[in-house]
Amino acid sequence: MPINLPETSQKRIVVIGAGFAGLTFLNKVKKLDYQLVLLDRNNYHQFQPLFYQVAMAGLEPSSISFPVRKAYQGCDNVFIRVAEVERIDPGEKKIYTNMGYVNYDILILAHGATTNFFGNKELEERTYGLKSVSESLSLRNAILLDYERALTERDYETRQGLIDIVIVGGGPTGVELAGALAEMKSYILPKDYRELNNQEVDIYLVQSGDHLLQGMSEKSSKTARNFLEKMGVHVLTGVRVTGYDGAYVSMNNGAKIRADKVIWAAGICGNETPGLKEESVGRGRRLIVDRYHRVEGHEDIYAVGDIAYMDEEKFPHGHPQVAQVAIQQAANLARNFKKKKARPFSYKDKGSMATIGRNKAVVDLTSFSFTGFMAWIVWLFVHLFALIGVKNKLFVFINWLWNYFTYDQSLRIILRAKETK
Repeated sequence: MPINLPETSQKRIVVIGAGFAGLTFLNKVKKLDYQLVLLDRNNYHQFQPLFYQVAMAGLEPSSISFPVRKAYQGCDNVFIRVAEVERIDPGEKKIYTNMGYVNYDILILAHGATTNFFGNKELEERTYGLKSVSESLSLRNAILLDYERALTERDYETRQGLIDIVIVGGGPTGVELAGALAEMKSYILPKDYRELNNQEVDIYLVQSGDHLLQGMSEKSSKTARNFLEKMGVHVLTGVRVTGYDGAYVSMNNGAKIRADKVIWAAGICGNETPGLKEESVGRGRRLIVDRYHRVEGHEDIYAVGDIAYMDEEKFPHGHPQVAQVAIQQAANLARNFKKKKARPFSYKDKGSMATIGRNKAVVDLTSFSFTGFMAWIVWLFVHLFALIGVKNKLFVFINWLWNYFTYDQSLRIILRAKETK
């Protein structure tokens, strides 16, 4: 059965995904003569760069989420449907979802990426990911619940399992998580959990490569490691995690680490796109596109953002899966819909950054790098202004300001969802 949508003389563009790419494209073309349909499993946009702050009880989920209907309240040609895409039929130009099917004239795939466990089912089932608001809340609950349990646990070994944490992956997410946990250990535990010895809390950051932040400069990588080690984080490089039985993390050098919680931040891959040709899917389950964002082997289907794999001279293995790439690709595709002559995409790298903690960050620009307090200020303002919604910007800024001067947050609430009837 078709999803209820008005039939008009306008061509219908269906966009799958309300991330950076999907919303950027819609914002750029919403005044054109098209019927625009947005499909997403959620009714809100999630600001992924700050998921880790939700997980660390630094921000509430609502501060980094924005309801998509609010963004298009005055757009009569934009229709939003909350649905889970099950498969695409390019021959019939239909998208099948759990709510019915949708016909399309043009399809924009912007459904992003998910955690990559590299085929290891044990790690997939037993570790925590950080690719959604719900996963962030789940991790926050697990951390706080285990601190509560540790207060009543007499056995030292069991208590260590509850309070020690292993983070796998030394990219920006892993580094930022490790820094936030180290600050929680130093500033929060002595106040909230006085009976616990915070010096017993061990935070491990495991990176299979020989250095952290592999997409950044050597200076930034070394600085980030120095910051983390001074904050008490055990940084292990050149070591690969091979398994986790729920109590011990196993590594390829034979070592084991006791921990009841393992956070997996070691890679991402494209979300599945059932129905497209096999030759359209490339490395990391990303869709192969040309320089005009067209999916290989398909007419009227385009892909932008994390799901798109595009070869460019400066990026022979595809573009990095970051927000700036998604925004630029979506803007270029929208521009091609507006202009008669299409323009091939070329990524303009504006730099990269990561924060490690209070007054500690690293920033790589095209011509130079800098670290420390100024880098931290730049990181704060870049992320603040990238948030959608004035209220979200204000709430996040107030939270950050309060946290900075009080060395505290007031968001350490354990929220347990009641089973739906």
